[in-house]
Amino acid sequence: MTMRRIEIDKNRLLSWGDRYRIYLLFAVIFLIMAIFAPRFLTIFNLTTILRTTALHGTIAIGFTIVMICGQLDLSIGRIATFSAVLAMLLQPQLGFWLSVPLAVAAGAGIGLINGLLVAKAKIHSFIVTIGTMTILQGLVFTISGGNTVSLASQEAFAASDFLSNPVIPLLPVRVVIFILLVLGFDFLLKKSRPGRNFYLTGGNRTTAWLAGIKTDRVLIGAFVISGTMAAAGGVLFAMETMAATLYLGENSLMYVVSATIIGGTIMSGGKGGVLKTAVAVLTLEMLYTGVVLFGLGNEVKIFISGLVLAVVVLYEAYAMYKHEKIIGQRPELIRELERKKEKG
Repeated sequence: MTMRRIEIDKNRLLSWGDRYRIYLLFAVIFLIMAIFAPRFLTIFNLTTILRTTALHGTIAIGFTIVMICGQLDLSIGRIATFSAVLAMLLQPQLGFWLSVPLAVAAGAGIGLINGLLVAKAKIHSFIVTIGTMTILQGLVFTISGGNTVSLASQEAFAASDFLSNPVIPLLPVRVVIFILLVLGFDFLLKKSRPGRNFYLTGGNRTTAWLAGIKTDRVLIGAFVISGTMAAAGGVLFAMETMAATLYLGENSLMYVVSATIIGGTIMSGGKGGVLKTAVAVLTLEMLYTGVVLFGLGNEVKIFISGLVLAVVVLYEAYAMYKHEKIIGQRPELIRELERKKEKG
């Protein structure tokens, strides 16, 4: 009986660790960097970390929702770049009041096309979004002429100052916008029927359809959100820096994929959360910044990020194995058998 209790406590501990792993990882990395990394706790460094987190984190919101549905959107980085370039190109003629909504709407439109091809044409999301990514790369170079699009107007300086100015120390307006988006979508996923439909569709699409959920609409909606958030992340970053480079979202894809998985969203769908993904993005950014502060090269940064991802994926595989192992077991019957063994 004692051994059985130990096994139960072990399983509970593993379950607790799996549920809160990203918060534990965040705390460990923050403490290590705060103690050992030079100049880590400066206002400038922490603000820079939060600003970079806001870019990748905003993009990761939509990607997380798509992955919860059991799909992938590999075009997010290109959507961010395309929308940023489009907003900067249109600004001199239309101003930010029109160029920004049009650029974000373009991102949503790209997401709509992706969603329709996945849900209605039944093409695998990997193939669809790889194609979209390639097309957008060509469009970006075509409309920009192969050059970075930068602005130097009075309106551009005003927008940059507004997004850069801290509401309170460490929290510029752009970071506050990111936090509000995370909290809003986290509430949507956890507390609303549309949010629950994302989980049900990702968990078992056939069962969700039999339950009356319009799964095609759910998938299309997920891709539209992904395109919108990718566009918003790219546009806000470009507005703050007053420039849209042709490689603005170049590193976002692997960054976002790593953070989403580390945050607990599984690729098979049905499990995950926007808040945990956001914490994972922040954790990775602290880790990468620490590598720079220690004076290590980019190859070390890539190795460490791959190592962290590999460890988390292995732990996820182990947790899934343990879960599958206990499916179908009835605890009350196990306890009854144990009592009989003790009596006999």
